[in-house]
Amino acid sequence: MNGIRLHAPRPGWSVDADVVVVGSGVAGLTVALRCAAAGAKVTVVTKALLDDGSTRWAQGGIAAALGEGDTPAQHLDDTLVAGAGLCDEEAVRTLVTEGPDAVRRLIATGAQFDTDDETGAILLTREGGHHRRRIAHAGGDATGAEISRALVEAVRAAGIETIEHALVLDLLKDAEGRAAGVTLHVMGEGERDGVGAVRAGAVVLATGGMGQVFSATTNPAVSTGDGVALALRAGAEISDLEFVQFHPTVLWLGPDAEGQQPLVSEAVRGEGAHLVDADGHRFMVGRHELAELAPRDIVAKGIMRRMQELGAEHMYLDARHFGAEMWEHRFPTILAACRAHGIDPVTEPIPVAPAAHYASGGVRTDLLGRSTLPGLYACGEVACTGVHGANRLASNSLLEGLVFAERIAADITAALAAGPREPGAPLQPATAGTGVLAGPKARPEIQRIMTEGAGVLRSRKSLERAAAELARIDEDAATALEAPGTESWEATNLLLVARVLVAAALRREETRGCHWREDAPDRDDAWRRHLLVALRPDRTLAVSTTETAAFPPVAAPTPHPPTTGADPRSTT
Repeated sequence: MNGIRLHAPRPGWSVDADVVVVGSGVAGLTVALRCAAAGAKVTVVTKALLDDGSTRWAQGGIAAALGEGDTPAQHLDDTLVAGAGLCDEEAVRTLVTEGPDAVRRLIATGAQFDTDDETGAILLTREGGHHRRRIAHAGGDATGAEISRALVEAVRAAGIETIEHALVLDLLKDAEGRAAGVTLHVMGEGERDGVGAVRAGAVVLATGGMGQVFSATTNPAVSTGDGVALALRAGAEISDLEFVQFHPTVLWLGPDAEGQQPLVSEAVRGEGAHLVDADGHRFMVGRHELAELAPRDIVAKGIMRRMQELGAEHMYLDARHFGAEMWEHRFPTILAACRAHGIDPVTEPIPVAPAAHYASGGVRTDLLGRSTLPGLYACGEVACTGVHGANRLASNSLLEGLVFAERIAADITAALAAGPREPGAPLQPATAGTGVLAGPKARPEIQRIMTEGAGVLRSRKSLERAAAELARIDEDAATALEAPGTESWEATNLLLVARVLVAAALRREETRGCHWREDAPDRDDAWRRHLLVALRPDRTLAVSTTETAAFPPVAAPTPHPPTTGADPRSTT
């Protein structure tokens, strides 16, 4: 079986490569550069421009044990604590031990981090959940933009083929069921436009997150879960999608604010800002030993609880004591964003509230970035390596993208060095395409359903209501005759990832990390295991669990898991 596909025209053009990388953030471009350096023919496909992904929006920095007295073991301990018992320890150990050298290679590629004027040492700050200053930053609060700049320049200098303004649609497979490329739709006119294909023996998903499934998010408009949806339709396994991190301090722009919201980096708290209510009370003091620098799930919950207690729509972040010079030098991006919305953090507290920020779950992979489908890799936010567990530690995301991208490139280039696979294996035709949604109408409806039913606070009642509403939309899509287009395909992808998120959140009857069930407020270690989701041929979801907090080896998932009861180890 070649899987389920989106309803779309057949490809009208194609290109060939050894490797196709879908996405142009830190993960995707690092894979591309390493593979190209080893002699592979690489094509990078990206949804907008090369530097338009989530990486460039990262403010705080990249975490690694680079400072004096810091060690990978300490970084590992902080990551495991933040992950609330669900991190795969081997994956975390890989991250923290290989991380420092990966950052040094990033610097060698051209990324320029902030350094001490006298010693030249990399300046390090601290963020929530870290017991040491280990966050390297650039441009004060523009780390992602600097990393993106350096990698984009390196990719262009290397002459790597890129296809911009291209929405990936579905995975191509060969007769053996291996990944054999992707179909995509190029938005524009020129030599390559409309639906086409990139045929390649290795496919790397680096498509970023799915924050646009909620009404308010820090993610850019392109973050519509395309990689996760593609992997599901192709038959790959997804894990831990219920663990969506809501960043505690997002600039509050009013109750009706929608789309991408300005982030107020955790580094602001790392430098000494305080969370306060309208009366100036520091409500996080006494709630956790690290107060405002507790892990993000704890701070988000603290803010939400205080909002509930006071009947308030937001809290405040007070950094007036920084003074104008520090704001202008250390946090120029955040200062400009606040002032653009009529708030001057030099003279007044910043109104903040949690908003959807990061998906800790995604396409399940092993330590080499291999998914459960041969030839399909995933890295960055689209992947679930086991590093983040139930809650990502601040600034581990850029590092994860970097480290696992290098591992993917090493695996791919080793396979290419061993000899190319036999070319010309016939592609099996895909099964009948899915219906598609009317994008302009469906997208905000999905976002409303998810925000109301599966946001920061969840319950069985809210999740069941969300599941029913999503099922209704899905039934309409199954017979829709809507002409396909970018908005429709994106909305269809959002619907699929929303269904998976809600199904997993309903199954996990506990509160752990950034999954907060009001009707099951305690952690239950019977649930110290991962939820795995696959898409059946009839487009229903198969949900199962691992036996422990460690991932099983990657292998093709069972296409028709049996249906049993509600035990945590069962399937539905």
